[in-house]
Amino acid sequence: MTATQVNEHGQLTHLLQLEGLSKAQILQILDTAASFFNPQDGSIVKKPVLRGRTVANLFFEPSTRTRSTFELAAKKLDADVLNLDIGTSATTKGESLLDTLQTLQAMHIDMFVIRHKENGIPQYCADQVGPRTAILNAGDGNRAHPTQGLLDAYSIRKHKGDFENLTVTIVGDIRFSRVARSQIAVLNTLGVKELRIAGPDNLLPENADDLDVVVHRNLDDAVRDADVVIMLRVQKERMDSDLIPTTDAYFAEWGLTKERLKLAKPDAIVMHPGPMNRGIEIASDVADGPQSIILDQVTNGIAVRMAVMSLIMSGRNSG
Repeated sequence: MTATQVNEHGQLTHLLQLEGLSKAQILQILDTAASFFNPQDGSIVKKPVLRGRTVANLFFEPSTRTRSTFELAAKKLDADVLNLDIGTSATTKGESLLDTLQTLQAMHIDMFVIRHKENGIPQYCADQVGPRTAILNAGDGNRAHPTQGLLDAYSIRKHKGDFENLTVTIVGDIRFSRVARSQIAVLNTLGVKELRIAGPDNLLPENADDLDVVVHRNLDDAVRDADVVIMLRVQKERMDSDLIPTTDAYFAEWGLTKERLKLAKPDAIVMHPGPMNRGIEIASDVADGPQSIILDQVTNGIAVRMAVMSLIMSGRNSG
């Protein structure tokens, strides 16, 4: 039986992708994330809603931001956290993913946070685990990165307000980006006025013209009058090297510079999911400039992941 990520009451029980979630469900996540910030100083408060629960981080790919913020989120919710070192785990001895999962379930893990290079692994795990165990997708292949999409939406709302009046531009390696897929899903559900994607033809999705987006093949046109500009990392590990002839050539045509940013609205914000390739997709003086909210995205990611974890546990308790 294929596991679903919501129960009969519409509450989260897993988080596998953003497609299929309603606007109300997404806004509930964003509002819950906002509740974890101290209104006086902007710090993230601790709330013991996962006390007595255990969260296991299973990262089969390298990660700094996502893994660290998931760990911090769980600890701020007072959960016990297990970080499995895949490089020294039994998987290197030939143990299957299913065996690993079942072994850890026997340790009474309540939530698994999973990143994997293959598409569909979080869904597979959700199909295999018992009814008391939740799966959170921390990025699978080039398919989905739902908490990144949510934290980006949270960051946009925090700085720009209602989505209905915004023009948002996503630039770069969209074909190989699980982040882009989740961003497109969440921003369309939230009803942005215009959602643009831009990049070289060989880095655009094959069905780009069929998506609910405006496709640009020139960066100046894509950035012009935008409220939000999201730059994506060049996913070198997911592509054939000949898709980008040289990094200098890519930056010359597709890198966000201060001059190009002037084409956007004067109060436009610049975002990047990280890690950044400075001088390839974004200039350092833009990444570190006054319109950049890149570091704020990282902070927001802790609160958004706290929100997802707390709502999932609430949904499972009432389901």
